[in-house]
Amino acid sequence: MLAILYLAVVGYMYATQRDNLFKPSGALTDPDTAGLVGVRAEEIAMADGTVVTVWRADAARRNLPTVLYFHGQGGNISTRSKRFRQILDSGLGLYAPSYRGYAGSQGAPSQDLLIQDALRHFDRADAISAGIVIHGESLGTAIATAVAAERDADALVLEAPFTAAVDLASDAYPWLPVSVLMKDQFRSRDWIGAVSEPLMIAHGTADKVVPYENGRALYELANDPKRFVRFDGAGHTDLWQSGLWDRELDFLRAEHVLPEAR
Repeated sequence: MLAILYLAVVGYMYATQRDNLFKPSGALTDPDTAGLVGVRAEEIAMADGTVVTVWRADAARRNLPTVLYFHGQGGNISTRSKRFRQILDSGLGLYAPSYRGYAGSQGAPSQDLLIQDALRHFDRADAISAGIVIHGESLGTAIATAVAAERDADALVLEAPFTAAVDLASDAYPWLPVSVLMKDQFRSRDWIGAVSEPLMIAHGTADKVVPYENGRALYELANDPKRFVRFDGAGHTDLWQSGLWDRELDFLRAEHVLPEAR
């Protein structure tokens, strides 16, 4: 009976795993309602015809890059509007796609499809921008890393990244054969070695979702040039409130992605 119960639990976890990994919520507002005047909401067809929403705005000057922003597992792009406001107020452009299956977009998410979509987004953003800074947040750090490994961006910034989603799941469920069962393993540790862009990793020491040591381990696997920014006492979702964007701008200036501050 114990064996039957165990197999039932394993079957349930296998069947519901994507509900645990991808957690879209809320309705997508329009950019104006979110306080982002000048940002356009565009509907873009992916390679298989699935239509997703992108929030996009040009940089204030033609020589400034665009931030290609890959969001985390929860909410939707309109819940990141305050972050986007800071990006735009700094003069940089914005290209923020809503993942398939999230508010404003068709389809259902998976690792392979999200990465395929992300590469398409990069190519589109790169064709209309002076340069690209890829910014990944939490789950989006894996997508951002996969893109940076395949494309040439000006810089890659990872906010609270992990070595692999399968590593986190294995720690959370040590009694499950996670490495066998998990469909979307998001192995950033396997991709980071192919990243040649200047890299910044930011992590909070009090992060209870992705442990600080996880981000540090990914940093150790990365190539130079790289910078690790430690936020003492910060958790998983409050790095921006702790000054992440200012630290990111300093990094971009140091790597000559942005002009030096006057």
